Amino acid sequence: MARRSGFSEPTLRYYEKVGLLGVVGRDESSGHRRYEPATADRVVALACLRSAGMTVAGMRRYVDLLPLGNAAAAEQRDLFAGQAERLAEDIERLKSRLAYLRGKTRMWDARLRGDAVAEHRAIEAVTLILEQFEP
Repeated sequence: MARRSGFSEPTLRYYEKVGLLGVVGRDESSGHRRYEPATADRVVALACLRSAGMTVAGMRRYVDLLPLGNAAAAEQRDLFAGQAERLAEDIERLKSRLAYLRGKTRMWDARLRGDAVAEHRAIEAVTLILEQFEP
């Protein structure tokens, strides 16, 4: 399951301990965990949520709302919409950092070529990016 989900074994054990996975059966002969198909699907869903930046608390809320089905649809929608907004903000910050790195690459490339005009343009572009930089 660790390989399939990308989670480490300690993370899977932690998620089991805090109730994100429910009861996970064990193989009687080896003692290894045996994930039922529904639990395996949940692990994969949690892996998607985690890779989208959702916290354990957010995942806990998601799992807690699952048994409520349609009665919790608005809460589930809000949970996912909020996470999507946070992820969109992260993406914008990453785009800014990528633009900075590309600008610095152009600057150094121009310097290597001895192109002072292109180097100056790249420095100006990087300066504009830095003025808007959010850590």
